[in-house]
Amino acid sequence: MAKDKYFLYPKDVASFGFDWGRLALTVAPEVNGAERFSGGVVDLPSGEGHARHNHPGAEEIIFVISGEGEQMVEDENGNPVTEKVGPGCTIYVPESRFHSTKNTGSGPMQLFVVYSPAGPERALRDLPDFRLIPAGT
Repeated sequence: MAKDKYFLYPKDVASFGFDWGRLALTVAPEVNGAERFSGGVVDLPSGEGHARHNHPGAEEIIFVISGEGEQMVEDENGNPVTEKVGPGCTIYVPESRFHSTKNTGSGPMQLFVVYSPAGPERALRDLPDFRLIPAGT
């Protein structure tokens, strides 16, 4: 961990690779000492997405940088609410709510995600398709 890492690009950190895409954590306790949240860049190839899941005890913000997709967030009664999303859209996922994202566009989709408190992303390491991609690749 480097507490003086204020400016980071996704290429500067190791990424979490999955069959559906990758996550480069650019803000996290183990990356630069962030204490109350973590976040990073998610890249989803065309047609890919992550399945319905939740982050117990954590809220999430998803910001669409580029691409088009469908975002699902369950409402307070557990009913799925799905919207088409594109560049500039901010999605709020309340604490512990199930959600999913799918790239429905013809090109890549890029998101910036923030988890509060930090930590839910650590569980991703336990997924069967997880692989650590070295920085710079």
